[in-house]
Amino acid sequence: MRRPKLMIIGGSAGSLQVILGILPVIHPEFPVPILIILHRNSVFESNLEELLASRTQALIKEVEEKEPILPGAIYIAPADYHVLIEADHTFSLDYSERVNFSRPSIDVTFRCAGDVYGADLICLLLSGGNADGVEGLQYVKGRGGIVVVQDPATAEVSYMPQHAVNQVAVDFLVPAEDLPAFLKGLATWPPA
Repeated sequence: MRRPKLMIIGGSAGSLQVILGILPVIHPEFPVPILIILHRNSVFESNLEELLASRTQALIKEVEEKEPILPGAIYIAPADYHVLIEADHTFSLDYSERVNFSRPSIDVTFRCAGDVYGADLICLLLSGGNADGVEGLQYVKGRGGIVVVQDPATAEVSYMPQHAVNQVAVDFLVPAEDLPAFLKGLATWPPA
């Protein structure tokens, strides 16, 4: 099992606190780029980028069209756009219909990344109140990617991770408090 070339973290209700706990272990030399897909309110301007940047020394930035995916960076899906991954390892933004009532949709990004990265992809699904991300995890798993799910017992809203556990052959089921150590371990992947 080799080190992944991209990690995508998807979450909804209750996942922000988990992400804030993970970020301190990510540093500018972190070998795996990270993309965060959060269900966000598109009506109100958010200071999410600033909030996340206050927790890590790594570069935090909102995804831009045709931007290359680089190690050491943490990318955030912009509100009200699906994030697609192109074959040349760049991002593109899509304003098509909502999927699972969401835009950005975790499923959409997991599927695109699964097509491009295959076994070099790791996806983490966190707390949330709908099933967005579960079909995407199934797709990623079918292409040899690594599936990680927050232990539903440690989720503020357990529906999303529990649905994933029920529907997907999960590679790693990790309690919220152990996720920082799990991510830190990506720097020396594969795990012991």
